[in-house]
Amino acid sequence: MNKENTLVTTEAVKNKLAAIYRDEGRRIYATLIRLLGDFELAEEAFHDAFSIAMTKWQVEGIPNKPANWLVSTGRFKAIDQLRRQYRHREIVAQLASELPDQDLANDELLLADEQLIADDQLRLIFTCCHPALDTKVQVALTLREVCGLTTEQIASAFITSVSTMAQRIVRGKQKIRTAHIPFQLPPQAQLEERIDSVLSVIYLVYNEGYSSSAGDSVTRTELTTEAIRLARQLQSFLADTEITGLLALMLLNESRRNARINKQGDIILLAEQDCSLWNQTLIQEGIALVKSSTAGGEYGFYTLQAAIAAEHAQACNANDTNWQQILTWYSLLLQIAPSPVIELNRAVAVAMHHGPEAALLLVEQLLQQKVMQKYHLCFATYAELLGQVGRKDEARTALKHALTLTKQAPEQRILKSKLAALSAS
Repeated sequence: MNKENTLVTTEAVKNKLAAIYRDEGRRIYATLIRLLGDFELAEEAFHDAFSIAMTKWQVEGIPNKPANWLVSTGRFKAIDQLRRQYRHREIVAQLASELPDQDLANDELLLADEQLIADDQLRLIFTCCHPALDTKVQVALTLREVCGLTTEQIASAFITSVSTMAQRIVRGKQKIRTAHIPFQLPPQAQLEERIDSVLSVIYLVYNEGYSSSAGDSVTRTELTTEAIRLARQLQSFLADTEITGLLALMLLNESRRNARINKQGDIILLAEQDCSLWNQTLIQEGIALVKSSTAGGEYGFYTLQAAIAAEHAQACNANDTNWQQILTWYSLLLQIAPSPVIELNRAVAVAMHHGPEAALLLVEQLLQQKVMQKYHLCFATYAELLGQVGRKDEARTALKHALTLTKQAPEQRILKSKLAALSAS
């Protein structure tokens, strides 16, 4: 085996393995799942491989292809374990028949191809987001198996008990096993439909991280970071305008992270943010991606939202914002994805472009819908518009009702602040 050096120091091996774990760990794990056909067996093999490497690499040197070495070592270790378990004799026979009976020290016989390892993570994403699985299970599995978050981290992010989240993950793995969901990319005929499912899960993960549905924190960085990472991976594998659009949308939203929250953890609304705190690198990347995804003249759900976000990112205040263009984008978005939430967002743009009276009519119509009667932002928007036209008593009533509908502490604080300001005026 060709190695970088021999008799490597413990510290050097630790640093190398830490870098591989951080940068390539989830890809190695995904390949082991494909090779072994079992989540638990693959996870144990994954950790065994790193443990063995810690000892062997100090003596034998670091391999030229460390990820390949770890995949092969993990697989051999798993088969060794299975040989000792009588109930797995058929699995052993199948796996062993595919393995050359050679020493692991020979790099030429290592089983993992770099491109195959990269593709395996994409296969794992599609497996975890299979339509046969419930959406909540898809999200939990994706975060656990693809992103590597612990069950405790996922439960905390979604304000759910650890036991409930663990049950979702176990249920998902059982479903994959019993339904014989294949660990493979979907056929070309199903790819578009399956991409939608994957993008939907990534979008849900990002939204929960960008604005938590409950709890004391507005944002959860571990979720937004993983969602962006997954979108980047998808984009590197598949040429699809909606993948590009979703990545652009998340980058543009993420660019405002440092300006969204004050030192007390309270929300700072877009109109009041210090735009000098916006991340211009993310903004420029996001705008470039929007231009790329809209170049063909076909606009999808994520692409249109990214286009709207790009308009906001290019204006430091409301007066400089191209509200007419934003209204155009919202009209297109409503055509392809009718939604009362999108209608509410469009109503805000109407207020900015045509005045609060025109928007009030739209919001009052929305409040006739049952689903919007439980949506705190609809009442908060209604209160804002009522206050702008001088109907302050009604605005206070709307704000009080909005307060009863939100479980997020920072949102409750901002609503209380607005209520106090109305009362003072």
